[in-house]
Amino acid sequence: MMAGGDITAASAEEDAGIPYVVLAGDGGASAVGPGDVDDGSRLTQLGYKQELSRSLSAISNFAVTFSIVSILTGLTTTFDTGLTFGGPVTMVYGWPVVGVFTLLIGLSMAEICSSYPTSGGLYYWSAKLCGNEWGPFASWITGWMVRKREEPSLPTAAYNGDAAAMDSGHARLHQLGYKQELKRDLSVLSNFAFSFSIISVLTGVTTLYNTGLKFGGPLTMVYGWFVAGFFTMAVGLSMAEICSSYPTSGGLYYWSARLSGKEWAPFASWLTGWFNIVGQWAVTTSVDFSLAQLIQVIILLSTGGNNGKGYLASKYVVICFHGGILLLHGLLNSLSITWLSFFGQLAAAWNLLGVFVLMILIPTVATKKASAEFVFTHFNTENDAGIHNKLYIFVLGLLMSQYTLTGYDASAHMTEETKNADKNGPKGIISAIGISIIVGWGYLLGITFAVTNIPYLLSTDNDAGGYAIAEVFYLAFKSRYGNGVGGIICLGVVAVAIFFCGMSSVTSNSRMAYAFSRDGAMPLSSLWHKVNKQEVPINAVWLSAFISFCMALTSLGSLVAFQAMVSIATIGLYIAYALPIFFRVTLARKSFIPGPFNLGRYGVLVGWIAVFWVATITVLFSLPVAYPVTKDTLNYTPVAVGGLLIITVSWWLLSARHWFRGPITNLDT
Repeated sequence: MMAGGDITAASAEEDAGIPYVVLAGDGGASAVGPGDVDDGSRLTQLGYKQELSRSLSAISNFAVTFSIVSILTGLTTTFDTGLTFGGPVTMVYGWPVVGVFTLLIGLSMAEICSSYPTSGGLYYWSAKLCGNEWGPFASWITGWMVRKREEPSLPTAAYNGDAAAMDSGHARLHQLGYKQELKRDLSVLSNFAFSFSIISVLTGVTTLYNTGLKFGGPLTMVYGWFVAGFFTMAVGLSMAEICSSYPTSGGLYYWSARLSGKEWAPFASWLTGWFNIVGQWAVTTSVDFSLAQLIQVIILLSTGGNNGKGYLASKYVVICFHGGILLLHGLLNSLSITWLSFFGQLAAAWNLLGVFVLMILIPTVATKKASAEFVFTHFNTENDAGIHNKLYIFVLGLLMSQYTLTGYDASAHMTEETKNADKNGPKGIISAIGISIIVGWGYLLGITFAVTNIPYLLSTDNDAGGYAIAEVFYLAFKSRYGNGVGGIICLGVVAVAIFFCGMSSVTSNSRMAYAFSRDGAMPLSSLWHKVNKQEVPINAVWLSAFISFCMALTSLGSLVAFQAMVSIATIGLYIAYALPIFFRVTLARKSFIPGPFNLGRYGVLVGWIAVFWVATITVLFSLPVAYPVTKDTLNYTPVAVGGLLIITVSWWLLSARHWFRGPITNLDT
């Protein structure tokens, strides 16, 4: 309600103790009446300025919502559905049933709205109602993508023992003997985002969907996903517990040093560190190479497909794609952590949104769909690998799931840049695994419901040249619209997700290299440990990109050699995960001092389950994948992992044992 054009009216209200707002208009200044003042005051209490014109009446507010609910729109659009499923009875009696429950939802929302009357609505309510710890994540999920609220910056200079109010992760880093050299600016959401975008179900499932179809098909993928997911969560919980106690960028190798005792610390740290960093480089290599191959398939389909004389890039063009992708990742990782945090959150949102869009869109568009019986019970035993034992086939099919659920140690490597890392680092690990398990299963189901002919999807004679998911996307749109353009666009969505996955992988690689060189474990350590003015380990970033490119060069000589190289991405990395957990449940069983996040009395049990699973998959994924075994069909995983073990141990015995002493504190340097 507007008072007269004289400012005196506003002054009178102010004198009565009621705050007022003066609005400028064509007719001069006028004061907001008491009814509007309460809204303005509440908005101010919530931390916002009044920037929008507050001129809607109750009837106007109602009108906006009523026109969106729009009975004419809803009934007209879905009247066919009502007639098809139940007809008049369903529509006439179902309407009040739905209405009653909708009113309950509306009443609950109205109550919350009365307390938090902001334009942000739902996502703002989630932030306020979930508390400080989970507020940002709840707000993110509710609102998809929101601007992070300004938070008071935490100290990042050298630790002052008199500073009582210090970030808990910063204080713990000081207790562990390290200076704060990287900018500690990541929230729990940002920490989660890096691990979630590296796990990237769009990347892992898309890349190895052929393996899942070939070895077991739908049954292996649908149920094997939860088998791998259960044990992966056990590994993640054990890692999260240790991370809470030792939140440093070194992550796994630092944990091994602290948990194995003084006598074994240097060797345990050395072995874990090299398996971890080489495994990470292999992850980046495999992710970016898979993106280069997907780009090749997109070009092939865009130019007519395999059966329409489309352009199939040579291996030299593919390696150029790979090099260009790594160059972009190096440039992005040269930016400040503020930008990386933004891109990390964007990557998480893209992966999450992309999964939901594709899992609904592809089976909806496809004119031919698989039955529920096929998706949940069909076990594919037909393959060209000469393997017919069902248990053996199921085991080999698990590789798709286990390869996907890898890389969540990124949350540990980002702890020196994460606020309250002793709490938020573990949250990042666990939430990344848990959410990936849920959305990944949904993606698998959605895509598999569009699968009707497994042999054709795996055949190199199809339009995508044997790239199964690309063929699924392409055929879904081609069968309905006469062309596969929509499928190619969907592949573009996956390509962007893989790009973000590779970007986050380089981020994790560089932090591991920074920490490992800080302790003098790498050749030219002083070079890789340097940080620039933006507090980014710039040399470690480009080292990681360069080594990943060199590892991919093996594909030019032999794809078998390349597969051996990237096999370290799964087995080698999981061995690095298991080593500190093994030390936690053996040598440090009684001496381990847990951090804020811990598993209590179940810590040892969960740790043993994790170690058992890693030992199991190390054996299973080293088995032959084709018979008869020849030089072209041999599984070179044990050769690659064994070779890394021999090199690492030999280097230790011949040289490193004389000068490497494990993690070195640097507070006095």
